[in-house]
Amino acid sequence: MEILGEPPEPSRSTCSCLQELKTDEDYSINILLTSSQTFNMPKVKAAKKSRQHEEVQRQGIQFNRDLGQHILKNPLVVNSLVEKAALRPTDVVLEVGPGTGNMTVKLMDKVKKVIACEVDPRLAAELQKRVQGTPIQTKLHLIVGDVLKSELPFFDVCVANLPYQISSPFVFKLLLHRPFFRCAVLMFQREFAQRLVAQPGDKLYCRLSINTQLLARVDHLMKVGKNNFRPPPKVESSVVRIEPRNPPPSVNFQEWDGLVRIAFVRKNKTLSAAFRQSNVLELLEKNYRIHCSVNGITIPSDFDTKAFIIAILEEGNFDKKRPRSMDIDDFLGLLHAFNSRGIHFT
Repeated sequence: MEILGEPPEPSRSTCSCLQELKTDEDYSINILLTSSQTFNMPKVKAAKKSRQHEEVQRQGIQFNRDLGQHILKNPLVVNSLVEKAALRPTDVVLEVGPGTGNMTVKLMDKVKKVIACEVDPRLAAELQKRVQGTPIQTKLHLIVGDVLKSELPFFDVCVANLPYQISSPFVFKLLLHRPFFRCAVLMFQREFAQRLVAQPGDKLYCRLSINTQLLARVDHLMKVGKNNFRPPPKVESSVVRIEPRNPPPSVNFQEWDGLVRIAFVRKNKTLSAAFRQSNVLELLEKNYRIHCSVNGITIPSDFDTKAFIIAILEEGNFDKKRPRSMDIDDFLGLLHAFNSRGIHFT
């Protein structure tokens, strides 16, 4: 055993003792134990691998939580997202919130072109710098701005670790986008993802669930823990695959959304109770009078909006149904029942 440096001379006041330790080979090692000094081996931290987002932080750029900047740092998760998108060499990919470009560069290796939409000019500049001078530089088309306010270009697939505060508006902007894209593989807050895939009768089944499933097939792919991000978010995450229905259902989406909006305000109550609300009756009466005026229909002087609405519900056996347990076909039937009698929701 080699000890670096000579131990200090023990003073008379220092209580010391000599302890003899014997091994199986019958030799001894003398160890001086003093009550005044303890030797500890220094702890050496393992060097961390260099990552692009760490380089960004060293340059003084801090991630902005208000913009939902939680950079996906686990390369295994990044690879999994790319693989689950089933990309083709001829694809154009839309990525929202590329951050430091950890997923962007992997996408660029597999496809023809990546359209990256980044709201933060600082990170957009870092991404541009990261690919500058590389063979894949020409594959990147960078859009700096708010994706919700930007007109989406043509793309085949969308792959994104989304800022969670734009999840709902972005999903519907995506689903109403034309021409159709093939699929989207998106990272969401766990509860939001569970709402997207919830079925009738589930606790989380809501207007978001039925609206999304009307326009697309939605599948939950995997869960992602908060420690896979830097800085870590306060919530767990999930990855969802969305495939738009092509051709889309033959229904006016504004009419449809107006109906389910009324129904899911009180999803545990019966439809009869939901449509007895005064503000709902006022809206439907206004729309009905406009419909009659446009089509030259005379409205009786003793017309009772509430009785008219309840009669439509009872005729289709909808009055006792509850939105929490109604599927897409149920709501399509309800919408047809109302529209055929001149009741509209837009």
